[in-house]
Amino acid sequence: MRTYGLLALAASLATTSAQALQGFNYGSVFTNSAPITGGDYERFFNTAKQLAGTSGAFTSARLFTTIQAGTTNSPTEAIAAADATQTKLLLGLFLSSTDQQFNNELTALRSAIDQYGQRLVNLVIGISVGSEDLYRISPTGILNKSNPGEGPDAVVRRINAVRQALSDTVLSGAPIGHVDTWTAYVNSSNAAVIAASDFVGVDAYPYFQNTQENSIENGDDLFFDAYNATVAVAQGKPVWITETGWPVSGPTENLAVPSLQNAENYWDSVGCRVFGQINTFWYTLQDAFPNAPSPSFGVVGSTLSNTPLYDLTCPQDSSSSTSASSSGGSSTSASQAVSSPATGISTPPVDRPADKEASSTPAPGGSGSNGGSGSNGGSGSNGGFGSTPVENTVPPTVKTVMTYVTVTTCPVTVVQGSETKTSMTTSTVSVTSTHGNTLSTIPTPAPSSNPGAPPSKPKQCPANLAGVFEFPHLIIPVDKNKPDAALGTSFNGLVTPTVSSIFNFDFPASYAGRTCSLIFLFPTRDQLQTSNYTLSGTGGLNFQRLNEPADSATTFNNQPTVNAQVGTIQNLQPGANTVIRSGGCFSNTRVAYKISATGLNLDYFQDFNPEPIGLYVSVC
Repeated sequence: MRTYGLLALAASLATTSAQALQGFNYGSVFTNSAPITGGDYERFFNTAKQLAGTSGAFTSARLFTTIQAGTTNSPTEAIAAADATQTKLLLGLFLSSTDQQFNNELTALRSAIDQYGQRLVNLVIGISVGSEDLYRISPTGILNKSNPGEGPDAVVRRINAVRQALSDTVLSGAPIGHVDTWTAYVNSSNAAVIAASDFVGVDAYPYFQNTQENSIENGDDLFFDAYNATVAVAQGKPVWITETGWPVSGPTENLAVPSLQNAENYWDSVGCRVFGQINTFWYTLQDAFPNAPSPSFGVVGSTLSNTPLYDLTCPQDSSSSTSASSSGGSSTSASQAVSSPATGISTPPVDRPADKEASSTPAPGGSGSNGGSGSNGGSGSNGGFGSTPVENTVPPTVKTVMTYVTVTTCPVTVVQGSETKTSMTTSTVSVTSTHGNTLSTIPTPAPSSNPGAPPSKPKQCPANLAGVFEFPHLIIPVDKNKPDAALGTSFNGLVTPTVSSIFNFDFPASYAGRTCSLIFLFPTRDQLQTSNYTLSGTGGLNFQRLNEPADSATTFNNQPTVNAQVGTIQNLQPGANTVIRSGGCFSNTRVAYKISATGLNLDYFQDFNPEPIGLYVSVC
């Protein structure tokens, strides 16, 4: 392994030095979708502070949403827990959603300000507007069945909306930024998001960079390459590490092997080099309660305990205990460094750390390698909207790599009686990224040579997701009572006597000659694990293929015209999975289908997790 100069980061707050903050990521529901309550958060925060080997340094927490799970727009109970335990918070507002959902985030934030007042100023170190939204709308995000994302203009617009909403409150001085993958930031078309941010939050996971030399011995090299690449394009803004970690269990990714020892080695060679130097939020404290995800990243087992699964004591030669200047030539002096408005922590480009000494302390015993209790989800409960590759030309000088991101799923909206409730989870996927490319939006593939109805074939594919399938990359509702209103992207399929929903599907060239079936899956409520729906009235659904795809500006009045009637469900009943139309697959094109209601009201969360619900294309 190569040897590099020690990490050197200048840190200043006014005329005194300040210690950077350390914390973990926390979701809003457990892996069984049960809401995490204030009492749960308080136990998490106290456990983090008391973790053996950390000297009480983990006193901060990053949240993905400000809304308490199970409510429409009530403030997360994590704030009360932070107030009780004096835990610093990086608040998160979920961005890739409808305007109404984002307004719910703002309502929750304002309610928290009204409730806690000045005490909130002492708790909040920053506000992240969105998480990996730019990634999810990229070609790689679509390829990996991620949720709808947002382009840079939409992210900037909502960052500015948060600034305006907080301008006359006690949080008017709170740093506002965005969290995304390092591959999103090096895409120059996203530079406006960096310009609009006070800080840049970066997520990087070498474990999933599985087309590279990603053994644990090379994990720190890959991480600091990603961090330095982000700093290089950060326009002088502080770069915070918002997610990284190494799994204790799960599948092998190329040369990356999950294990307790490798998780400890990564903690030592990456974590211990940045702890105390850069605001860092590790993934994660607990992620396996009550069910263990694969992979699992928790540093504690499924039983919450201040005894970690592996030794968290930093080696004595780690950068968190040194102030030596780097000899690698990429660090800057204190006068050149840019300080964070929140902490005064400077974040110049980071040199890779020197080789660490092997810890002489054996990893403590634990409850196996499952790690943690699902404060961050991780059970694959992201309801996705993108699965097909889009053809792109990558310049010969571009290096294509695999990287890892944690995807925050869209808020799951559940209506019970007259009350609407929202929850959110996170999960993990591996993605292919093009380092150095400047793709910003998903190009609509060129139409196939037969853009009309594809040639029919005698067989049909099953009405399930057991094999290859596609789910919509975009869902757009249109309302004839608001004919000129662009309602924007949605995670739900909504159909009423006045509202229809349009679903965009991308068909890759590889589907040529195969059979595709448009299917609608509608399980009973007791079959659902991560979704829900409301159904009222009696009637069915009508399915049409449109002449063009929809986009975020589509309204009832400007929606694409109908190309063909493809099928109906005369009487929609829970528990029925229906093949709407089968035939030869489209290829190398994007196709939109519209669902309209005949006499009923249906609102469901499109989700491919067990039990899947919604409109899909089954491929066989």
